[in-house]
Amino acid sequence: MYTNPKPCKHLADYKLRHGLSGYNLLQEQIRTTPSGKSSVKNHQTEIPRCCFCNGYQKRLYLCLICSSISCSSHTLLHSQCENGHDIAVDIERSELYCVLCCDQVYDPDFDKIVMLKHLMDLPRSGNGVDVSAGRRSSKRRRLCSALELDLKKTKQLVSMRDLRAKSCYPLGLRGLNNLGSTCFMNSVLQALLHAPPFRNYFLTGQRNHEVCRKRSSDRLCLLCDIYVFFSAVFSGDRTPYSPAQLLYSWWQHSANLASYEQQDAHEFFISVLDGIHENGVKARNTGECHCVAHRVFSGQLRSDVTCMSCGYTSTTYDPFMDISLNLDTGNCPSTDLANKSLKPSDNTYVSTLLGCLDLFTKPEKLGSDQKFFCENCQERQDSVKQMSIKRLPLVLCLHIKRFEHFPVRRMSRKIDRYMQFPFCLDMNPYLSSSVVRNRFGNRMFAFEGDELDTSTEFEIFAVVTHSGTLDSGHYVTYLHLKDQWYKCDDAWITAVEEEVVRASQCYMLFYAQKMLYYKANEDLVCQPVSPRADPFLPIAGCC
Repeated sequence: MYTNPKPCKHLADYKLRHGLSGYNLLQEQIRTTPSGKSSVKNHQTEIPRCCFCNGYQKRLYLCLICSSISCSSHTLLHSQCENGHDIAVDIERSELYCVLCCDQVYDPDFDKIVMLKHLMDLPRSGNGVDVSAGRRSSKRRRLCSALELDLKKTKQLVSMRDLRAKSCYPLGLRGLNNLGSTCFMNSVLQALLHAPPFRNYFLTGQRNHEVCRKRSSDRLCLLCDIYVFFSAVFSGDRTPYSPAQLLYSWWQHSANLASYEQQDAHEFFISVLDGIHENGVKARNTGECHCVAHRVFSGQLRSDVTCMSCGYTSTTYDPFMDISLNLDTGNCPSTDLANKSLKPSDNTYVSTLLGCLDLFTKPEKLGSDQKFFCENCQERQDSVKQMSIKRLPLVLCLHIKRFEHFPVRRMSRKIDRYMQFPFCLDMNPYLSSSVVRNRFGNRMFAFEGDELDTSTEFEIFAVVTHSGTLDSGHYVTYLHLKDQWYKCDDAWITAVEEEVVRASQCYMLFYAQKMLYYKANEDLVCQPVSPRADPFLPIAGCC
């Protein structure tokens, strides 16, 4: 019922003529790192160069038929000179590239070849602990040469390695294969998989995707495909999963982002929630959306604009699915990092999440071009704007603005400043009730936003990080499950210490209300889930 998107015609023609022979020969030249990064290395040349211009600074591609190397400016020329030489491999990323389509293409057969090579190169003992690479290198080489790289054998090897190294991992902790620069998608999906109320909705079978009326022959239902994705990840299978169907469905809902180029993880997060919202049901009287995206991630912001001439205040309320924060200009030295060996340098200064939230709720004087029309003065006046949070969501997503764009200069840059963030977060100082009381000298008076059952304490459960530059970066997710941190780097999942997470360059932070977080961790024994269970109650064993 669910299959991977069809490959491009040129790749299909190549496989029809040559089968997997080119993949098998290339496997010997693939080199992988323990983090899962793979590239193509040729023993004959230390520095690969283009056979046309002899250059090496541009992106280089290796032809799968003749093994000649050409740069991004001459790949088409090589295809025109050699008939049928249309499929190549990106040397730096070890990803398939169609010369005629001028785009990266995905093939699950090629993905399994790269994955098997990584497993053979990864030195591990029986309990998953790294051992001396030199002691096992000769054995791995003999094993690789003796294996027949057919699909059945590949699946068996991946399953054997997974049972050996990941059998003790929590349910739902499963690697996601990179489908061609899709680490931005995998990182966000890992966070959504373990957001307690969001996860529970899809695991309780609230939606019958088999009879969904919104699915047609030419357009897929994104919500149904997310349901299938959750079912596959929580099925108990430990082999890395390829979310190709979900990627294809998302492309249909976000055509402007449909490409194999690296996208922004935050944009993908918002886009997926918007796609879920399209399937939501609105209440007849209030018009409020009852979709799972809004029930879990939606909160409400309060904006107060005060006239500096007469003191009149205009208040507006706006919904939010996440909060984007500017990095504060704090001067906390990096020596305060939990693990000094992981700090970038001794003279680096880091920001703090609390400082970013203080900056977000700090009164801001609007510029002369943003003068506020005061209803009391009946003219435009200088004003002060202050933001606060009127209503908190069940799951709070905080986005750190690390990418700056300058339209006038036509340039962009990434902010590499490190930021400290707490694992337990109290949002009470940033609620509208607290902010407004502080503004009026903390006088005691009734406030419309006060609710006795409102929980302001949150626990972190996922951190999406970004490393590298603006043009060439990589996303990784850290998950906190059963009192243990795990690093999710596409298909590769490893247990890490808390200090590694604290020293990471966070980009998106996911916090769950403490009550939900701890209830979801009370029972570590997985139990059957009733189809009629409340999706917003914790499911035992899933976290």
